[in-house]
Amino acid sequence: MREPGPSRRARADRGEQPSRTVRSLSALALLRPALITAALLLAYYRLPLDEEFTGDTVALLVSGLAAALALFVWQVRGIERSPRPLLRAVESLVSVLLLFLLSFAAAYYLLERAEPGSFTEPFTRTDSLYFTLSTFTTAGFGDITPRSQLARVMTMFQMAGGLLFVGVAVRLVADTVQSALRRQASPDRDGRGGGALGE
Repeated sequence: MREPGPSRRARADRGEQPSRTVRSLSALALLRPALITAALLLAYYRLPLDEEFTGDTVALLVSGLAAALALFVWQVRGIERSPRPLLRAVESLVSVLLLFLLSFAAAYYLLERAEPGSFTEPFTRTDSLYFTLSTFTTAGFGDITPRSQLARVMTMFQMAGGLLFVGVAVRLVADTVQSALRRQASPDRDGRGGGALGE
């Protein structure tokens, strides 16, 4: 016997989705940042980073940062159009932050291999990522510090970029999410409200 109440098609016509579909889409949206994280970490550990630290390496770092900026701009535009801006924002911040951090980790790793002694201890890829994360989070345990001038300059650039990321990028994403949620909540041309907020 059928349940009383509107049919699935009637709910869909009114912009409502069955709760199972919403849960599935939300789970998929949360799974994407985990997959992005896994893919970027896999790429970091598998990329051939055995070259010398040369002008090409600096170009690689600059290209990685430019790619992070381009990805960020593209993701912000995607948040504006997304039916689930909050989840899209999480995905955006995770992917851009990881690309930013992994670019610096790769550059530090290459620098230490090309100029041993640039840091207070030799780097594996994990050590380089550890130093990058401790610098970004301002934990600064002091167990690894930059010693050469180039290593210190790169670390300063990372610190400044991290402050910009936290201060500007996160604020811009938050404002974009709020704008998208307000637009969804306001009535459209047919007089109906928008979709589910933040989903």
